[in-house]
Amino acid sequence: MEFSGGGGDHHDASDPHGRRKKRYHRHTAHQIQRLESMFKECPHPDEKTRSLLSRELGLHPRQIKFWFQNRRTQMKAQHERADNCALRSENDRIRCENIAIREALKNVICPSCGGPPVSEDPYFDEQKLRIENAQLKEELDRVSSMAAKYIGRPISQLSPVQPIHISSLDLSMASYSGHSMQGPGPSLDLDLLPGSSMGVMKNLHFPPNISISDVDKSLMADIAANAMDELIRLLQSNEMLWIKPAVDGPEMLNLEIYDGVFPRPERNPNTRTEASRDTGVVFMNGLSLVDMFMDSNKWVELLPTIVSRARTIEVISSGMQLMYAQLQVLSALVPTRQFYFIRFRQQIEQGSWVIVDVSYDFPQQDGQFSSSHRLPSGCLIQDMPNGYSKVTWVEHWEIEDKVPIHRLYRDLIHSGLAFGAERWLSTLQRMCERVMVIGNSTRDLGGVIPSPEGKRSMIKLSQRMVSNFCSSLNPSNGQQWTTLSGSNEFEVRLTLHRSTDPGQPNGSVLSAASTIWLPISPENVFNFFRDNRTRPQWDVLSNQNPVQEVTHIANGSHPGNCISVLRAYNTSQNNMLILQETCIDSSGSIVVYCPVDLPAMNMVMSGEDPTYIPLLPSGFTISPDGCRKIDDTSLKIESSSSGFGPGSSGSLITVVFQILVSSLPSARMSPETVNTVNNLIGNTVHQIKAALNCTT
Repeated sequence: MEFSGGGGDHHDASDPHGRRKKRYHRHTAHQIQRLESMFKECPHPDEKTRSLLSRELGLHPRQIKFWFQNRRTQMKAQHERADNCALRSENDRIRCENIAIREALKNVICPSCGGPPVSEDPYFDEQKLRIENAQLKEELDRVSSMAAKYIGRPISQLSPVQPIHISSLDLSMASYSGHSMQGPGPSLDLDLLPGSSMGVMKNLHFPPNISISDVDKSLMADIAANAMDELIRLLQSNEMLWIKPAVDGPEMLNLEIYDGVFPRPERNPNTRTEASRDTGVVFMNGLSLVDMFMDSNKWVELLPTIVSRARTIEVISSGMQLMYAQLQVLSALVPTRQFYFIRFRQQIEQGSWVIVDVSYDFPQQDGQFSSSHRLPSGCLIQDMPNGYSKVTWVEHWEIEDKVPIHRLYRDLIHSGLAFGAERWLSTLQRMCERVMVIGNSTRDLGGVIPSPEGKRSMIKLSQRMVSNFCSSLNPSNGQQWTTLSGSNEFEVRLTLHRSTDPGQPNGSVLSAASTIWLPISPENVFNFFRDNRTRPQWDVLSNQNPVQEVTHIANGSHPGNCISVLRAYNTSQNNMLILQETCIDSSGSIVVYCPVDLPAMNMVMSGEDPTYIPLLPSGFTISPDGCRKIDDTSLKIESSSSGFGPGSSGSLITVVFQILVSSLPSARMSPETVNTVNNLIGNTVHQIKAALNCTT
């Protein structure tokens, strides 16, 4: 029955409520045939077509309209029914095929005859099955041992998960060729480009892509929960777990008591432990800090002097993620600490958060890096008034030094200061202060005072300069440092890489670095480098001419934390300015500078985007040598044969130069270039020693 839209309504006399009933009209065979014919030609007729049909068939236009609507709905339902039938049929077919495959696999894995069936398919070859079974057993043993190590119970006692192939844990990590600390000497045809005969390790900017199985996720959740419980106790404990230092500095972990409170499998006799705790106030609210730590890109931007690079591998759950990081000491003599770890955030009460990091080991074939294992470490962040936070930091490492530590850095690293809680916290305090107060103070030096937009552009440019400088000491392209035959006082290390990134000169860039020890405190060395009056004694850019500071922007409460624009009175390079950033905290300091031509600097000071201004920074890193002073006497935290003499204390200074060797990315470094760079480093070192009266 078709609804007639044009016939009108009538009252049924038998209906006491006088409700209206709709009349229905059955179309004739001729009308239906004509409408079907038109529907095939045009399922959506316009008003004019409907009017013509109504006159031809003697129907009201509304009847035509509703017929086409009903027909379209009917066709749609027919198509859906046909699709559903096809899908059900396909689903049944796949289900049957799946059952057949399962039965076949069951017969292969557990044959009733005691051996595999005869098959021409190589997959079912007996030898191949034996190899696969051995691999599965190896993976199961690895995961089980990790479970026992981290959470104190075997994998069989983990929360139940669906049975899967443990072989998915085989991540096929590429074999790295390590940062050999005894690099080969330079040849006359020195070629350090990737793929050359000098040998480089594989690109470590991003770790290999890996897939995380359900077994891994379940294990990660248990590891993170146990690590969080342990860290909270370490953060809040006032027991004998921590030994307070006799002088200012971080607390050190009492390993005997720790092993009793947190029993673990017997320690590897080849490993050493670094564990410390420190507390301080940070100029940033807690929620902002948590956000920066949980974002790998923000984390690198916040702490570029420590975190060389980082990446979030996979988000496991809300507040929990698997990450990869490389941590650095700013020197070519110290390899990075590379590790996978779980980061877990938890709010323990209003205004208080705990962030825990704990290593998660994947099988590696790399035998040349230090084996760096991070036990539960992290921080407690507590909100304070006026936008401040109280941060308590714990660092706990187990290290197996597979490559001997360079003699210059042996004391600093063995003392735990290189990667300890004090360095993390002091760097965090300085960087948060930089973020929150930067640009609030600009000194009038009689030069150009940038506008607020100009300040922001200068800050952005300087931040990129510092990040470039830090990454040059641990290149993202995986280049090895090659040791040149320097003097007995120091050695020069070189690496050459192709520069194609925006904001860097295109071509082949040479990075050269050398580290020296001086019996002078790090703060005095820092003051020497940032003093413009002594700059001509060491800076090749000034060409021994006086230097004037024309712009000064403070980026912290310490007077040494600032961004400057310098002009050297050198008639041959009047269009060149020097952009410089200096910063210092209790863990050390850096002085980074870079030549910038006058038109580019004017553009920056006017507030334009500085992203594409090419930078090739050089500078100095200054750190303590790992000794503590008590009552004007030096106390070795751990004795060693550093060669500085008994009771010595001073600074480790790394000199870094970056030079554009050629505008051609495929260029090689000539022997003349090698000699020039070697002489440049040597002359700079000798000038620094002479200026600081350390020539002997």
